Amino acid sequence: MKRDDKKGQVTIFVIIGIVIVMGGILVYMFWPNISSTLGFDEESPAAYIQSCIEDEIEDSLDILTLQGGSMSPGHFIMYEGEKIEYLCYTTEFYKTCVMQQPMLQKHIETEINEAIKEQANICFENLEKNYVNKGYDVQLTDGDTKVELLPNDVKVTFDRELTLTKGEKTNHKAFSVIVNNNLYELVSIANSILNWEARYGDAETTVYMNYYNDLKVEKKKQSEGTTIYVLTNRDNKNKFQFASRSVAWPPGF
Repeated sequence: MKRDDKKGQVTIFVIIGIVIVMGGILVYMFWPNISSTLGFDEESPAAYIQSCIEDEIEDSLDILTLQGGSMSPGHFIMYEGEKIEYLCYTTEFYKTCVMQQPMLQKHIETEINEAIKEQANICFENLEKNYVNKGYDVQLTDGDTKVELLPNDVKVTFDRELTLTKGEKTNHKAFSVIVNNNLYELVSIANSILNWEARYGDAETTVYMNYYNDLKVEKKKQSEGTTIYVLTNRDNKNKFQFASRSVAWPPGF
């Protein structure tokens, strides 16, 4: 092969590489607008909102469950690369801990709400644009968002009203998004363990595994007196982990 031919091939490969990289950057920058038109069904705005926001909810749950229920833990211990929040804590030796999140379920629901707020606004804005592009007169009123941890599910309800007019008028209220996750059960068990930690300084984990056959409870003692609890559902691998420091002993004891 001639030298000029080789140079020509290299130039072509470089150009192709640049085009691929630029294409990737453009897709990343404009993905929210691109994805907003995928799977849009005029007859089912609720289905569009479900598909648009459920990944954001699941991503938030992945972070929250590994960090003790907070998106940005304030008081935490590092464990295997994760910031795990203390849900019960004392600085003193021989003393039982004090609850840090006495309303843990409500706290987690609030954290989810805040985490998905931006994406939710994008989803509803894109929903409105899609209907306008289809020739509808659109009225979309804002409202509160309610997050609920329920047995087997996480439910997010958007109290927004969508009115569509195109020949006839249709009205859609209270969009609900359901994500399958048993965090409700894991948080209930975590609360029970934390009550034992706050009262007695320790919790017997085998009791929970005997009662819940699909549950795995790990108790990992750390050198400075912290205990990390890891709750895992054996069937779906959903997990919730948190830290406690209660009735700690001084070094050397």
